[in-house]
Amino acid sequence: MDRNPDAMELWRQERPLVIPCPRGAAPGLAAEVAALGFPVLAETDAAVETAGTFDDTLKLNLHLRTAQRVLFLLQAFRATTPGELYGGLLDLPWEAILPDDGYVSVTSAVDHPTIRDSQFANVKCKDAIVDRIQKVRGRRPDSGPERTRSVVHLYWRGKDARIYLDTSGEPLSRRGYRLIPLDAPLQETLAAALVQATAWNGTDPFVNPMCGSGTLAIEAALIARRIAPGLGRSNFGFMHVRGYRAAAWQARQEAARQAVLAKPAGRIVATDIRPEAVEAARRNARAAGVDRSITFTVCPFEHTPIPPGRGTLILNPPYGERMGELAALGDTYRAIGDFLKHKAPGCQGFVFTGNPGLAKRVGLRTRQRLVFYNGGIECRLLHYDLYTGSRKVREGSAVPDADGEESRTQRPLERACPNPAPPGGRGPAPKTRWIETHAKKRNPRR
Repeated sequence: MDRNPDAMELWRQERPLVIPCPRGAAPGLAAEVAALGFPVLAETDAAVETAGTFDDTLKLNLHLRTAQRVLFLLQAFRATTPGELYGGLLDLPWEAILPDDGYVSVTSAVDHPTIRDSQFANVKCKDAIVDRIQKVRGRRPDSGPERTRSVVHLYWRGKDARIYLDTSGEPLSRRGYRLIPLDAPLQETLAAALVQATAWNGTDPFVNPMCGSGTLAIEAALIARRIAPGLGRSNFGFMHVRGYRAAAWQARQEAARQAVLAKPAGRIVATDIRPEAVEAARRNARAAGVDRSITFTVCPFEHTPIPPGRGTLILNPPYGERMGELAALGDTYRAIGDFLKHKAPGCQGFVFTGNPGLAKRVGLRTRQRLVFYNGGIECRLLHYDLYTGSRKVREGSAVPDADGEESRTQRPLERACPNPAPPGGRGPAPKTRWIETHAKKRNPRR
């Protein structure tokens, strides 16, 4: 990076972009990045690396469904001590990047022997930024933890320091439609990754019993109608960087709106036994603009109406934490197996769970098992081919049960993406170490 760029030069330079995602969702994210016309340069289980200009980050923030945020690399440098870190950061032309009357927040991923508390590294980074702007501009921007304006991200591991602009600001999972979250809701980006992993084609029925606050059904509707997930947000980190042009962002939004379908090609059904859950899901869907695209019903999951056709059914039952809960949930999981077997022949069934013991109670032969992390919980998306006949396997059978084999994290399903590239397209868990030396290298696709 030029040490003295003007604001517009920053927007034109092509730089490495790191895009974190929920752990396990990287294959789907890589497919999204490629569909938008960007190269997939590297991939870990929780991030994808690509390259593009700062202007390109607007497109990625608008359209990516499984991304948590989009990080634009400003500089990589060597730093062995906090003093060297401060010096390397102070040398960057922050006065040409951030408004001197703005507000900056610093986040970090730090693994360094001199740092016991990552907040210390955050403060060092913040001090370098505001000291530089104070020296050149004569005033200091405010700073704090809120990610509602300019956000800078520090990666520091060993001697390797990298500083990024977080162009998303708040995580991209915050779509803006979750008015009523209920208890233990799925994060929107994870829900989108699960829908993608089912390889649902967008035209056959999509059925979500036990819908809770409706996140899975809502994300399915957004995909089916080609609604860009970023259309529901009014604030991103890139809006608080020098050189931001509101007209360019509005043009991208308008192009995305023109691509929206009036209704989904296939029926989307969401049910829950709790009236308050269905009402919350309906209100959240209304906020997302897809309430008329989903059929909501209050009923036990066993009575969920299944439209004709080779549908996709997905359930996210509770995982259970106490012994009393586990005993009752064992019966629930067994009933889920009966429901899938007898009520949905010819469909594709999926159960997302973080409890492998309960997963065995489903009693059906799994076709595939995909690993995802729901927060700090290692979970499985279990895939069942549903047939009439005698493919059901109960406990005690010699056939491997729902979680009886080792975890498989390769991409066994084609990651179908019903929505093509938009107009203007160019074709407690361990700490995430986004792009490291063990990342799989891929040939550029651009």
